[in-house]
Amino acid sequence: MKPNKTIIFLGDGMADEPIDALGGKTPLQVASTPAMDSIARLGLNGTLRTLPEGFPTSSDVANMSVLGCDLSSEYCGRGPLEAVGRGIPLRPDDIVFRVNLTTVENNILTDFSGGHPSQDDANALINALNNALGSDCVRFYPGVSYRNLLVLSGASFSSAVYTEKPDDNQGNVVNDHLPQPTSASGSYTAAFLRKLMIEASAILETHPINRRARAHHQTPANGVWAWSGGQTAAIRTLHAKYGIRSAVISAVDVINGLGTCLGMDVIPVPGATGYIDTHYEGKADAALGALDAYDLIFLHVEAIDEVSHAQDLDLKIKTIEAFDGRVVGRVLDGIKGRGITTVVLPDHPVPIHSGKHTRTPVPVAIARPGWVADDVQTFDEIACENGRLGHLCNDELMNLLFK
Repeated sequence: MKPNKTIIFLGDGMADEPIDALGGKTPLQVASTPAMDSIARLGLNGTLRTLPEGFPTSSDVANMSVLGCDLSSEYCGRGPLEAVGRGIPLRPDDIVFRVNLTTVENNILTDFSGGHPSQDDANALINALNNALGSDCVRFYPGVSYRNLLVLSGASFSSAVYTEKPDDNQGNVVNDHLPQPTSASGSYTAAFLRKLMIEASAILETHPINRRARAHHQTPANGVWAWSGGQTAAIRTLHAKYGIRSAVISAVDVINGLGTCLGMDVIPVPGATGYIDTHYEGKADAALGALDAYDLIFLHVEAIDEVSHAQDLDLKIKTIEAFDGRVVGRVLDGIKGRGITTVVLPDHPVPIHSGKHTRTPVPVAIARPGWVADDVQTFDEIACENGRLGHLCNDELMNLLFK
């Protein structure tokens, strides 16, 4: 049987908690979201657990959960997924770490995103690190703005290293959260990363780009934070599991890398930045243009996550509304009468009060032709709890859509 054509709208970090300043409501409840509300009103609703215990509270884990991966056997760390997303050739024994450009003042992590440097500035800073610290065994690769990669090659290096997420440590003392070995085999790598972070800070602090930033009272990207390292692993494709042809639309490497590993085609969108200046309409139009060729379109928007980490409540509400109107609503207008299944959900919560990911299950709404709707009228964390989908976990969402 031919599967229903399906679009999954994923607003990264969109879920939150009740906020006193909003009268005990969440940003999703306050924001004007007629498009997402229509999916909830016409469909079935529930929650999905995306960050199970025993795994990092990171977007790679969450999106793997959304797309039905078996975390126990397929989770490999964020670094390798982003390397795949950038088309970086890897050898089987290469260890890949995500490396954030950060801002550090008096040994305090003051900005996990290094002030969101422009792409040109980020590239120049990463090139400077390569020139000073790179070798046949140590290679930095530029990514998108502050999101970059470090590839370590050779038998001396190991993935047996515990690292913390930088966005969980904004405001904390850097030296209290440095890489640590998880076994004897990881001791050399953890020590190497700690030394590299110190050396990189010395190089970046005096770089002309950061001198210019300070002169103009802007945030300098004067530090690095290595985290979520691992090696490439075999991830079963969506075609092998469900017999579907699928595509991903995203501005960030981790999602495109995950999509590539899942056998999804990556559809690039000019002007997609992973931030609030992203080309929302371009993403929507790319999804509409791809529907004839694919059974599943996974449309991911990062911007809401970024402003949630920044703990900017007003901007979170505005960015949710931009996602709803300029992406979800635009697509819904373009598929009227076509019998397309639509799904909307976040990958994880980022409560404004902390600016950090939590393991709370996220709301999910599915509108499929022929299904009888439940009584939920709005898409938000509270309303969806009462929907007929109940509380999903593991690969239950994808199985519901395609098995």
